[in-house]
Amino acid sequence: MKAVRFEQYGDIDELKVEQVAKPEAGVGQVVVAVKAAGLNPGEAAIRAGLMHDAFPAAFPSGQGTDFAGVVDEVGAGVDEWSVGDEVVGWANRSSHAEFVVVDHDALVAKPENVPWEVAGSISVTGPTAYAALRAVQATEGDTLVVSAAAGGVGVMVSQLAVLGGLTVIGTASERNHDFLRQLGVTPVEYGDGVVDRIREAAPQGVDSYVDCFGHGNVGYALELGVAPQRIDTIIDFAAAEEHGVKAEGSAQATSQAVLSELLELISTNKIMVPIDGIFPLDEVKDAYRDLEDGHARGKYVLGMDVVEYPGEHAGERAGSDDRTEENDAT
Repeated sequence: MKAVRFEQYGDIDELKVEQVAKPEAGVGQVVVAVKAAGLNPGEAAIRAGLMHDAFPAAFPSGQGTDFAGVVDEVGAGVDEWSVGDEVVGWANRSSHAEFVVVDHDALVAKPENVPWEVAGSISVTGPTAYAALRAVQATEGDTLVVSAAAGGVGVMVSQLAVLGGLTVIGTASERNHDFLRQLGVTPVEYGDGVVDRIREAAPQGVDSYVDCFGHGNVGYALELGVAPQRIDTIIDFAAAEEHGVKAEGSAQATSQAVLSELLELISTNKIMVPIDGIFPLDEVKDAYRDLEDGHARGKYVLGMDVVEYPGEHAGERAGSDDRTEENDAT
């Protein structure tokens, strides 16, 4: 089978699509034929060696957490899954491949009406958003600021917060302001003067702050008077340690319960997952180049088969020459 691998830390050119042995299902495990697998900036950071202390790689290393697909094989002791079941799951650096093997409890059923590319792209961003909102004690009626609100995690945090009855202010480039308004978010241009613009948008004050971007956002939250225990950053761990704010929210927050709840919200059109581009597995370098060089609105996805998607970037290299929006880093 084909799988994405890298043999040392480095830039995008370290990524290789190689022929490797198809995995087999051990006791309590399931092999899934992958239909779609999302990309996350955290994976790029791991490949670059930027997260070696927290997530060291063993070489040669696979890549990828998000995936959705069809059960291909079940191991001994697995009763809840059968060959042919459509599932959504999470893997340990191995989903960017034609087949993946995971424990039986790292899967949930895929709702029939959720497209493959959507189902295969939420196992990191969705649970990360859940964890971040819990961390800041988000409560109905509160005012929440989300940095990089149009990015993969930010768009999930924003929608879940709106659904929970919060007033949400999201920082983003101007080209994404109309998109955020459609989600019920008050958009604010990021960059110099952002604190003043947030104050203008929230004269009542800001109760909590979820930082999906870093680059000074923890400082902005403190300047706005947000209590440290109600600030969470999913990326700026140095600032979290320096200022005593929270740093909760990662792929480790994924669980069957959370993933099933997210899929139910998507299936019933209560939240949506914007897909910015779908790439064949063989074009994984192009996919990560867009992810790392640009600022996605939502997610980039690897499609192992032809994936039908009505969006403007279906079946083509994603991205735009207009690269001005901040992007989250998970």
